[in-house]
Formats: sequence, structure tokens, C-alpha cells
Amino acid sequence: MEASAKPIAARLLRWYDASHRSLPWRSPPGAPPPDPYRVWLSEVMLQQTTVAAVIPYFAAFTARWPTVEALAAAPEADVLAAWAGLGYYARARNLIACARAVAARGGDFPETEAELRALPGLGAYTAAAVAAIAFGQRAAVVDANVERVVTRLYAIGTPLPAARAQIRAAVDTITPADRPGDFAQAMMDLGAGICTSRAPRCLLCPVAGACAARALGPEAYPVKPPKAVKPQRRGRAFWIERGGAVWLMRRADKGLLGAMRALPDDSWSARSDGSQAPPLEGPWRAAGQVKHSFTHFDLDLQLMLYSGSGWASLAGEAGEWWPLDRLEQAGLPSVFAKAARLAAADEELGEQR
Repeated sequence: MEASAKPIAARLLRWYDASHRSLPWRSPPGAPPPDPYRVWLSEVMLQQTTVAAVIPYFAAFTARWPTVEALAAAPEADVLAAWAGLGYYARARNLIACARAVAARGGDFPETEAELRALPGLGAYTAAAVAAIAFGQRAAVVDANVERVVTRLYAIGTPLPAARAQIRAAVDTITPADRPGDFAQAMMDLGAGICTSRAPRCLLCPVAGACAARALGPEAYPVKPPKAVKPQRRGRAFWIERGGAVWLMRRADKGLLGAMRALPDDSWSARSDGSQAPPLEGPWRAAGQVKHSFTHFDLDLQLMLYSGSGWASLAGEAGEWWPLDRLEQAGLPSVFAKAARLAAADEELGEQR
């Protein structure tokens, strides 16, 4: 580590000792490292998700599946249902695959960054985080908070994502061999609570004296390219009810919301050009619209209620009648949970019950 980098690590670790966040997957400074299973599980959950949103999910998962072997033995449908609401459902499928791979090797996670990268679903960030936090390995841990801190610390003007190699090199330069896990978590905490996207609290920053962007205007960093306009899709979801139950299908294993229980729908892709959907045959009634934003597109989903005395035939779609009084346990993805709430609020449907 360069001499100029040593004070940064030392100051940051002193600040972390006094100001660290207490989180259920962490060990406090100076304590033995946390269980690798808990580190890995939390890091997967935290990808593109806030700490506040993750805490109750983490508590529920670790209560239900306290070890990686327990998670590996769980039915996939149960894990996906427990994940519902966290979003980015490919993470849940990778979670199951990784748990089973670790269980197959006796339940022990590998300790090095390179070996961790070989596990299903572990990218550069997660592998580095587990190696540093759970095993004390020196690794450059770079999440969105760390990106922001480092681009400001060094006034890196290259726009993201092109700047990421430069950022990673800078993080590697300042990461100490001693307490690399605490250092990684200190960088995360600094970005989450001090070096925030807007109105950073520079007067409280332990490394403000070394920050090149402080005098230039820290909010200008990191430099980001203009946001692309998301395409707009339109589709329909179908609510079919009988005898206190609603018809749910299981989505294909691969693709968006893969393997999740869901309302039947029309795949959303046919009307990305703004054209109108063809009329439905049979006793269908529009019950309102759900708006939902995915990573790569926005969706307007029209909910259609089946108002006939029988039930609609869904040829070729594997599904099940799910009791309405247990619908929260079905683990519907957020977009379909919104549609279910819309159906429940529909007055005419309420009268039919």
C-alpha cells in the first residue's frame, strides 16, 4: 500500500470503530468475523436494494433457514415465495443454486476471492465482500456507495461505467492488509451516511482532508452518462376466481420473474409499440391498471376480471387454485401483488363473492 494511502485507511477505521452501523449480518469491530453464510446471504439481498428493505427479509430467511445446508434443502418454490417483494428475482434463483453448490462441498464456503467467484451467482463484488468480511482476505470491495466515495476522493472524471476499472484500482490501493473486512464496511457506511448522493456531510467526513472533490463540488461525482428513456410496455393480467380461490400459474423457469407464481398474463411484449390489445372473447371486465417499473422497461398492466359463472380455460398453462385467504403466502412478485390488491378493492367483484 502506498504511503499516501495509509492515513486514509487508518482514519477510516478509527471512524468505523466509533460510528459503525449495527446490522444483523455484521460482527462489531474487533469481534471474530461473522458466519460466511450470513455475509453471503446479506450481500446477495443487498444488491440494488436498501438496508432497510433487506433487514426483515434477512431475519425471516435466517430464522427459517439458519444454515446454508438448510437453505440448500428447501424447495425452490418456498425460497422464491419468501423472496417475493425484494425484486430482481434472478438473485433468488442464483441463491438456491449457490446454496446447493456449497452444501455439495460440505457446507463450507471457499475462502479466496477467486474460488468464491466460481460459485453460481457470485460476481466480482459479492466474492470480494465475502472474502474480506467473512475470511479477512484483502480484496477490493466496490459497491455503489464505494464508487461514490472513491470517485470523489480522487475526483475521477471518467463517466460510469467506464470508470469502474479506475475505481477498483483506487480501492485496491487504499485497502489495508489488516482488517480488510472492517475497511470495506467502513467505506460502505461512509457512502451510506456521510458521502451521500445529495448534500454530502463533508464536515463530518473522516477523510475530507484527502478528498480531491471537496473543493470542486462533490455532488458532481461520480460522473454518469445521461439516463436512457425506458421503453413502455402494455399488457393484461387475468383474475379468475371461484369458490374462494384464484387461478395462479407458474412462470417459465428462465426469463423475467422466472419460476414465480403469478396471475396469467399476455406476456407484455405484443404492445411495446403503443398499439391497442385485441378485445377478449368471453365475460371479461376491465378493473383498472397497474403501473410498475422494471430495470429495463416500464409496464402498464391492465387487470381483467373473469365475470362468468364458470371459469376460463387456460390451455397449456400449468397452475393451481390458490385460496384467497392465503394469497399473501403465494409469494407473488410485486407487479402481480399490486394487481391482486386492485382486484380485492374492486366493488363489483366483492359483490360476487
